[in-house]
Amino acid sequence: MSNQRPRGPMGGHGPGGPRGGMGEKPRNFKAAIGKLFSYLKPFLAAIIVALVFAIAGTVLNLLGPNVLSDLTEVIQSSFLYIEGGVASQIFEMDMARVIKLCVFLVVIYGAGLIFSYIQGLIMATVTQKNSYKLRAAISEKINLLPLRYYDSHSVGDTLSRVTNDVDTIGQTLNQSVVTLVAAIVMLLGSTVMMFVQNWIMAFTAIGASLIGFIFMFLIMGKSQKYFVRQQRYLGEINGHIEESYSGHNVIKAYNAERLVKNEFNRINYNLYSSAWKSQFLSGLMMPLMTFIGNLGYVAVCVVGAVLVAAGKFGFGTVVAFTLYVRLFTSPLSQLAQAFTSMQSAAAASERVFEFLGEEELSDEKGKTVYLPADQARGDVEFSHVRFGYDPERIIIKDFSAKAKAGQKIAIVGPTGAGKTTMVNLLMRFYELNSGQILIDGIPTSEMTRENVHDLFCMVLQDTWLFEGTIRENVVYSKENVTQEDVERACKAAGLHHFIRTLPKGYDTVLDDKATLSAGQKQLVTIARAMIENAPMLILDEATSSVDTRTEMLIQQAMDKLTQGRTSFIIAHRLSTIKNADLILVMKEGDIIESGTHNELLQKGGFYADLYNSQFDPV
Repeated sequence: MSNQRPRGPMGGHGPGGPRGGMGEKPRNFKAAIGKLFSYLKPFLAAIIVALVFAIAGTVLNLLGPNVLSDLTEVIQSSFLYIEGGVASQIFEMDMARVIKLCVFLVVIYGAGLIFSYIQGLIMATVTQKNSYKLRAAISEKINLLPLRYYDSHSVGDTLSRVTNDVDTIGQTLNQSVVTLVAAIVMLLGSTVMMFVQNWIMAFTAIGASLIGFIFMFLIMGKSQKYFVRQQRYLGEINGHIEESYSGHNVIKAYNAERLVKNEFNRINYNLYSSAWKSQFLSGLMMPLMTFIGNLGYVAVCVVGAVLVAAGKFGFGTVVAFTLYVRLFTSPLSQLAQAFTSMQSAAAASERVFEFLGEEELSDEKGKTVYLPADQARGDVEFSHVRFGYDPERIIIKDFSAKAKAGQKIAIVGPTGAGKTTMVNLLMRFYELNSGQILIDGIPTSEMTRENVHDLFCMVLQDTWLFEGTIRENVVYSKENVTQEDVERACKAAGLHHFIRTLPKGYDTVLDDKATLSAGQKQLVTIARAMIENAPMLILDEATSSVDTRTEMLIQQAMDKLTQGRTSFIIAHRLSTIKNADLILVMKEGDIIESGTHNELLQKGGFYADLYNSQFDPV
């Protein structure tokens, strides 16, 4: 059926699969930063302490030029100058006062250094704890999202939110928040101190630097959209690379390297373009601020020289103002850099909180119905099941069937008939639009998903093994499993002999260096299902990707696995389900035939046509 959606946990997107969330959306800088800071509430006390230390250090640094001005005046007062700037008389210098002022300078600058170190230590701790908390929240969220989300979002884009976006937020908080506050305090404090010294010189310094503010806000307004696009395209390129890498065999088999390369080049160029524009515009900040600072120096020196010549104040005031100009223009550069970083953080925050804000699976804390796996009989009933991945496009229209405990139920039909969808619904990977699925007379909707999953073991077409020992892969997520249990399961699966031939046996690590055939991987998953020992079993085309001899081995292992269990078998190779107790033939979401293999052949209907298309009629 053309309207069948992706198969969720039992299927996946290929190299050209859909990517979700890549559309350009209007962004709100304030809203994104607001969400980020509201998330930081548990660390508010520590952040305030860090800010206090940062402000204290900034205030101490602001006192330095004033003390230096006094020191210059003391030194200058030891000389008597006449016209032409030639000293005509030298007085004895007040060394006690000079030493006192120098010691005071060392103390305040040293204290400022210590305060800066403390606030840096606190903020590093806060940012890393926040990053840890964000990653933990995303990890938890991943388990709470319905499979609908994964149908429309690439793995690479989701991983980019966990890694790149969270790292961007952490680096920004560590480098920019305190810098932003300290820069504002420095800007305001230097302004006040300049007016305390001389209002004419203060207006001169501020007037020369005012142009910096104008350019800074103009650049910020232009660059924000490029930072948003940069984070978006970074997630898109991660998704493309992940898909291409996982499907590289298919890409090579179909000679699609050029197509994939062109797609990569397109995304890469978009990333390059947005990153170049954002970095170029933000890179203008520093040279612009440097120019403004130098312009301020020139203005202060020229006006200061005129005022000193007019006898308005001493040379020490000019020295102090040259330092205050640096303290006044430096925050402009820091503010520009901080705002640039905050733009990246806002874009990253929006992606992270967009993910955290996705609709979750329904809360099941109030459900009290529980069916223990060791007490379940395995009676299953589908009652008028109706379902569509899109509510407006129903693919399972009115499915009803009963499976008695211990029976082997085969579900067959053409591709897109809804076979795997029924298994997804049985496992509660998706919720029904209407109807019921009952296990031992209990609707699965009244049971928790965890309880439903405990009742089933699964062997799927796509084998999944993780990097770890063979034993760890077989035991996966099962507790209190002995070595004897593992060996018994592997013997039943026909895998024990092969494992014994490996150098480290069951402790052999499955990684890139340890290559297993498709059949051997499938046998590992069958052994895993045997260890799970659930009362019901799902086999989804478990032999479709192996050769005939391996299929026989897997079939023997599956026959042992199905003994005493209610089994649901999805198979395209109809020879594997001849001995099924009940065969359900599906087409376009409905059961069109049911019965045993012989009964369906005698009917000469749709199933017989399917079977005879694979085998010569006897």
